[in-house]
Amino acid sequence: MALSLRPLVSRRRVLTRGLLSGLATGAALGTSLLAGSVPAGRADSGVTITSYGHSALLIQGGGASVLLNPFRAVGCAAGLAEPRVSANVILASSRLLDEGANVASGRFLASPGSYRIAGLKIEGIAAPHDRFGGRRFGNATLWRWKQGGLEFAHLGGTAASLRPEDRVLLGRPDVLIIGVGGGAKVYDGTEAAAVVKELEPRRVIPVQYVSGKAPANCDQGGVEPFLQAMGGTPVQRAGRSISLPGKLDDGPKVLVLR
Repeated sequence: MALSLRPLVSRRRVLTRGLLSGLATGAALGTSLLAGSVPAGRADSGVTITSYGHSALLIQGGGASVLLNPFRAVGCAAGLAEPRVSANVILASSRLLDEGANVASGRFLASPGSYRIAGLKIEGIAAPHDRFGGRRFGNATLWRWKQGGLEFAHLGGTAASLRPEDRVLLGRPDVLIIGVGGGAKVYDGTEAAAVVKELEPRRVIPVQYVSGKAPANCDQGGVEPFLQAMGGTPVQRAGRSISLPGKLDDGPKVLVLR
């Protein structure tokens, strides 16, 4: 009987060793595939930011893409090419056609709240859209998230002074995106510069301003009053896009994209 069992035991041992070896190989292969799909250091690899004009920016990096304020070519955005692009998530200041139009593809967010999308933790904060506590134009949404190792704050659609709780929730961003063109629903240059002073970001990207002659029925002006209000702050005119590393030196520095 013992002689008849040895081959069975031997075969079982061989099968067990083979199974364990296969599992180990499979685990290693799975780890390798995972490492290939999630490049090392991706979380703090920096971002590339592309401007579509008005307050529409596409931010790519950290394994995700975020589109800000897609617009219809109406009002102060008249004459601009609409940003009909794809992104993992779309963050809109409101559902107004010039800052939250349904022209792009991706998960569309315009309401305050906490969200987790494409590996990003996103916080939306309610704020008045105008200077009268929202009595004229209702509320907008301020956005905060981390991408490519950088903390972002998006204030592209408000003219209201920051409340103490807003400053706490927004923290000190690495990159602040802020409207500067003035008008009924957007900070003017002096107001925007005051917000920059409050939040102390390392980089500032001004949006929501007019380049050249303002379209008909547009109440916004250009970027120059904001740059003047920022005093001697360094200004980099980067064209349509710019790449930022995942760690920035002290600022602030203004990045003008067009």
